[in-house]
Amino acid sequence: MPRIAVATPYFDFFPDLKAEFEAKYPGTKFRTNREKFTEDQLIDFLKGAEVALIGLDKFTDRVCASLPDLKVISLCSAGVDHIDPAILNKYGIKMWWAAGINKVSVSELAVCFMVFTIRKVHFFSSILRRGEWKGPIGFAADLRGRTVGIHGCGFIGQEVVKLLQPYGVKIIANDREDKSEFYKQYGVESVSPEELWARSDVLTIHLSRNATTIGMYSAAVLDKMKPGSILINCARGSMVDEKALKERLESGHIAGAAFDVFDVEPANGHPLLDVPNFFASPHIGATTRESWGAMLRSGIHGIEHAYRAETGVYPFD
Repeated sequence: MPRIAVATPYFDFFPDLKAEFEAKYPGTKFRTNREKFTEDQLIDFLKGAEVALIGLDKFTDRVCASLPDLKVISLCSAGVDHIDPAILNKYGIKMWWAAGINKVSVSELAVCFMVFTIRKVHFFSSILRRGEWKGPIGFAADLRGRTVGIHGCGFIGQEVVKLLQPYGVKIIANDREDKSEFYKQYGVESVSPEELWARSDVLTIHLSRNATTIGMYSAAVLDKMKPGSILINCARGSMVDEKALKERLESGHIAGAAFDVFDVEPANGHPLLDVPNFFASPHIGATTRESWGAMLRSGIHGIEHAYRAETGVYPFD
């Protein structure tokens, strides 16, 4: 029986799943404190463990070097950009991660943001709080009849396409892989990035964060977006130049934006939060009960199904 330590604290929200886990792996060590671990605290908690179930904990060279017994890390997370496969391989540590496990929750949030932003719900809510009523007529627009661009048509992007089917929108998409069969089935037009930026009334980002996507939405790219368009990001921070976005929201070149993610999180006090045509949430895309249950189950599954991660191979490409 492997010695297991669970660094993610969220099993306490799923007592039945925790009991099932303990029955299968007696003696598992669970964390209950939900405050973010320091590097030293992570090392101390995992001392002697052969398997670690983790959330967004970073396994630096120092962490791995300090845990000679560790053989497997199993990720209970939607993303993997906090893991460096080269470091894991240096210390002979295998990992487990399942792609797309949160696709329903994130795609629902993305579509919600589209409607919320184009209908300017945030603005109308603010005037109601000020004691006003109605606001300007014709200030908002319908999503129906618009062109929605999807940048990255993997698990989540495809789920967004499915959810948009009843909305009566034109869907265009860009993905580095051939998704022609899926596009044909759901009436999606494959376009280049340049076309995506130029034609989208609403553009939603569903890319992985890696060396090719960090900083992709630079000032120059934001300038290529259709004037008066809306930008949605429920993927990862660091892909959009936030300073440049603020300037273009204030100028009106981009009519509105809704983000669930930021370069630096927590993003309390971020300058974008003061921009009236910007709406944000605190990285809640995968925080539904259904997503967390699926991610925790995936972490348990990974104890016996870990693999050797490869630098330059998905999802580390």
